[in-house]
Amino acid sequence: MSDVPIPLFHVNAFTDQPFSGNPAAVCPLQDWLDDETLRKVAAENNLSETAFFVSRGGQEGQRDGRGVGHYNLRWFTSRCEVVLCGHATLASAYVVMNLLRPGLEAVQFHTRRSGVLRVSRDGEMFAMDVPAMRAKPCERPPERLARGLGLEQLPGVVLEANETYVVVYETEEAIQNIRPDCAQLEQLHPFAVAVTAPGKKSDFVSRYFAPSYGIPEDPVTGSSHCVLAPYWADRLCKSQLYARQISQRGGEIWCQMAGERVILKGGAVLTLRGSLLI
Repeated sequence: MSDVPIPLFHVNAFTDQPFSGNPAAVCPLQDWLDDETLRKVAAENNLSETAFFVSRGGQEGQRDGRGVGHYNLRWFTSRCEVVLCGHATLASAYVVMNLLRPGLEAVQFHTRRSGVLRVSRDGEMFAMDVPAMRAKPCERPPERLARGLGLEQLPGVVLEANETYVVVYETEEAIQNIRPDCAQLEQLHPFAVAVTAPGKKSDFVSRYFAPSYGIPEDPVTGSSHCVLAPYWADRLCKSQLYARQISQRGGEIWCQMAGERVILKGGAVLTLRGSLLI
């Protein structure tokens, strides 16, 4: 256990206003705590994900000659560590570049299983460079997937990538009307579920469900857009797309294809700062 207060920030990612976007907890650490303590801290925060980062070059972060900070980054839900979390990465970049080291123009987060993730300023937004993940057709979708989405039969396009089933609908209204059965979707672990369709005022819309990770519905999901952006870029023959995640809170992501990478752009808003005593 820590013998000093842990700095704590709540940041809404992929939005420019409070009460929308996806709230993430961000905890800068001087040294790593044990994994169970990190999980308990995430559970205490009671948000979909908590990001923890530690400097790679002293308490305030190593800088290279281009004004880039370097940190080790991990993400936890209330139940476990996750491989990749986009919105908590964006939130961590906000904390580093706007609060801890406001002179930095970019930050590189070194992760255990998702490589190096670079986030840089882009006007009032932040641009996050993440791997593009190409989905492939799911040849035998599990029956629980249809039941979990309240369907007798799945739509014609069901894909899978990055332990996520992607179900493609025809209309934005169909996405809005989904009432998931989380008990059924939870049985799909380790898979989560993304649903997507063409948007009315955007290139595409989506929602994302991961109940087995303690997230019945994620408000805005950066990692799912690593899969959705390449799919819609190919389908629409566009390299730049505007996406909306139409959860109750809602949020928006600007996506740009860059070879085998995707640049995800979005805003961020600080809603809480303080200390956690454990």
